Amino acid sequence: MYLKKFAVFLLLNVFFLSILACKEDKKLIKQTEVHFKKEGELTIFKSIDSTKTTLDIEIADTDFDIQTGLMYRDNMKVKQGMLFVFDDEEPRFFYMKNTKIPLDIIYISKYKKIVSFQKNAKPFDETSLPSNLPAKYVLEVNAGMVDKWLLSVGDSLNYRLN
Repeated sequence: MYLKKFAVFLLLNVFFLSILACKEDKKLIKQTEVHFKKEGELTIFKSIDSTKTTLDIEIADTDFDIQTGLMYRDNMKVKQGMLFVFDDEEPRFFYMKNTKIPLDIIYISKYKKIVSFQKNAKPFDETSLPSNLPAKYVLEVNAGMVDKWLLSVGDSLNYRLN
């Protein structure tokens, strides 16, 4: 009886020691910091009083850039944004997967007029944020800018690349 208990004890110890020995050291992978790269300038024109707001933009027009967007960024300055440029105009759906900063998402028609907003999109939230109307362009800016700049559906924009 004692020999059986000892054998079970010994087998269990060998089992747990083998698990510990096989355990790999977990290495911490440091995320490469992504910085804003000015690729153009965008101006928003208010339809109500013709005032304008100008900001520096980074362009997302390749599949990779469109899929990555502002993911993994720690911050963005007030007068900066990312402009997504699509080949066609259709309903768009964005989400905040791996996005660390809250954003306002501005959907824009092929005529460069604002068609809708998604304000204060929450970091890391994977909820779909639809345009509700067809959009060819999408502008992402820091959360709160739509209200601060008093933007409205129908306001227009223009941009130029560096």
